[in-house]
Amino acid sequence: MDVKFDFGTESGERIVYVRPVAVADLSEEIRAQAMGLQTLYALHDESGERLALVKDRWMAFALARQNDRTPVNVH
Repeated sequence: MDVKFDFGTESGERIVYVRPVAVADLSEEIRAQAMGLQTLYALHDESGERLALVKDRWMAFALARQNDRTPVNVH
């Protein structure tokens, strides 16, 4: 079969990518607010822009769903 299929976002599904971020790799301002945490979780849109930083994975997924987004893990 030689049929092209567009796997784009035609379904209307809005995806955000959730990935762990080492606090040590973040700016000094964010490190000061991390309250001793070693890892935060970042939510990124499809273009890779960081949308938010939260304290744990559960909160990242909850935030995504509260904003009508589908969270996907990034390793």
